[in-house]
Amino acid sequence: MSIKSDAWIRKMCKTQQMITPFGERRITQGVISSGLSSYGYDITLSDEFKVFDPTRATFVDPKHLDQACFVDFKGEICTIAPHSFVLGRTAEYFRIPRNILTLCVGKSSYARCGILINVTPFEPEWEGYATLQIFNTTPLPAKVYAFEGIGQVIFFEADEVCEVSYKDKKGRYQAQKEITLPKIEG
Repeated sequence: MSIKSDAWIRKMCKTQQMITPFGERRITQGVISSGLSSYGYDITLSDEFKVFDPTRATFVDPKHLDQACFVDFKGEICTIAPHSFVLGRTAEYFRIPRNILTLCVGKSSYARCGILINVTPFEPEWEGYATLQIFNTTPLPAKVYAFEGIGQVIFFEADEVCEVSYKDKKGRYQAQKEITLPKIEG
């Protein structure tokens, strides 16, 4: 397995629309950086959020997460309550090749403020907007900024193509267009 470079990412975005829209130039001036980096891509946060409201539920259950636990919010700045989280999504749409797996890590600008992101790997042949969980670890309200960097995606190329891709198994989050709550089969 090898990590893919900026040249490979640029080529895949131009020839296969792996990331749309694709920021070939790194944007840094006055914002949390985004766009192409040496060995990855700094994703941006859209302006759509689901803000968790603990007063709307008595418990959280990943098998039965009630939409009523969230307040939909659209805006350029989203405030996260202390020790709480919001769900967001990437502004970029991804089309992952069959021989690629990605990992996403948070931006250090946010981590240094106690704001962490969680997102699962983008599996081979997954496509869609990625749903992100953004957690405020601090005892104070925290801000996140739409259309600025939120995390970095690192691309790993496998030595062999997988037998069963995310598309093959008809993954439940395939081609998601919006922030998606947990889905359980059955």
